[in-house]
Amino acid sequence: MTSGWTIGVIGGSGLYAIDALEDQRWIDVDTPWGRPSDQLLTGRIGDVRFVFLPRHGRGHRIPPGELNARANIYALKAAGCTDVVAISAVGSLREELPPGHFVVVDQFIDRTVARPASFFGTGLVAHVSLADPTCERLSALCADAAQAAGADAARGGTYLAMEGPQFSSRAESLLFRQWGADVIGMTAMPEARLAREAELPYALVGMVTDYDCWRSANEKVEVADVIARLGANADLGRRLVVELARSLPAERTPSPVDTVLDFALITAPDARDPSMIEKLGIILDRTLSRQP
Repeated sequence: MTSGWTIGVIGGSGLYAIDALEDQRWIDVDTPWGRPSDQLLTGRIGDVRFVFLPRHGRGHRIPPGELNARANIYALKAAGCTDVVAISAVGSLREELPPGHFVVVDQFIDRTVARPASFFGTGLVAHVSLADPTCERLSALCADAAQAAGADAARGGTYLAMEGPQFSSRAESLLFRQWGADVIGMTAMPEARLAREAELPYALVGMVTDYDCWRSANEKVEVADVIARLGANADLGRRLVVELARSLPAERTPSPVDTVLDFALITAPDARDPSMIEKLGIILDRTLSRQP
């Protein structure tokens, strides 16, 4: 019996359900931050409970810049998730990461500019560390699961998060390579930031769909090429989830991410806005319950 794990899975482009889930049920979840992208699909694989959220909604209805990332992360927290695995389509900025390859990301460069990036704000200020924005334990488990599923998986890589929805220019693509980015996408930020604030260990598996436009003057990214690769990648992504369920340790030992807010709140208790505390809800419940 696997005890203590409830894995939230955020499915990116091409991944809108997980067929292997037993006792499947779509549930409605509302949050103080609005509605998430879709209903949550709950179920289990063996003894492991999963909660699945299609990031763009079933049918891919929501563009990257209009995702309600705060509602998505809050909904997974409210559903009892202990850890979150994001499975995302990405473009490659490296020759050695061809389409079909998986990259278990460990760093981010955030170039998004128009998205709410925190649960906190005026009335209740918090600063969490993002020096290591992904969970080392969960990422290693995902990399092992990807390989067991038959994917070529790189362990570690830097994800450049761009605003979109347009693909990058050739000059931008070349610049991002100079910065040391390995893959590029439009959705991991502020998702990873919010997962950390919600005390949810987070791992991101990037499924490479294409080379970005840096390789030659004639190469460019087209949606048709991305869609052609999505099907095979999504099948591997679903198998990854099954292998992850099989490989989880029998007991979930605590993660340092579970308690990051113990050291993050900077607003004095008597200066905190009660309405902010109420809106943050379950994100703050554990931390405030420990304070006198």
